[in-house]
Amino acid sequence: MNATPTGRVHHDDGRATLVLTRTFRAPVEDVWAAVTEPERLARWIGTWTGDPATGHVLFRMTAEEEMPEEAFEVRECRPPHVLAVTSRVGDDRWDLELRLAEEGGVTTLTFTQPDVDPAQVGDVGPGWEYYLDRLVAAETGGDVAGIDFGDYHPAMALHYRTLVD
Repeated sequence: MNATPTGRVHHDDGRATLVLTRTFRAPVEDVWAAVTEPERLARWIGTWTGDPATGHVLFRMTAEEEMPEEAFEVRECRPPHVLAVTSRVGDDRWDLELRLAEEGGVTTLTFTQPDVDPAQVGDVGPGWEYYLDRLVAAETGGDVAGIDFGDYHPAMALHYRTLVD
């Protein structure tokens, strides 16, 4: 598979925001379930434990081997349209946002990572392309395991680096 980069970087007041979109021929509630329910989430990226009502969950990536749990702060949750979380690993902080909108039976997922580090965007952009394509495969009956990270990185790194240069 030759994956094609779809992401873009918006620049606003010195801030770089990574933006990627995917569309689904499915109701917004179904796509919301795919990105929030632990069992559905596990099919393409990982799973979480805990009580999101507390504002915190523990997330573990399952698409990669031996990944430790990460604490995620739930900053905003408005089912079935908005989910905003913050991941903190060491000194790194990643704000991640998912926005879902349905029109005519098609749901558009807009993923953003505000304040993406320009020095890391060549790695981060291809990574999110990979995971979002896994989501699409999981939700359309595709072969999630057949999606190869090597088709994304380093192949897309230059595309993303040029977006911040």
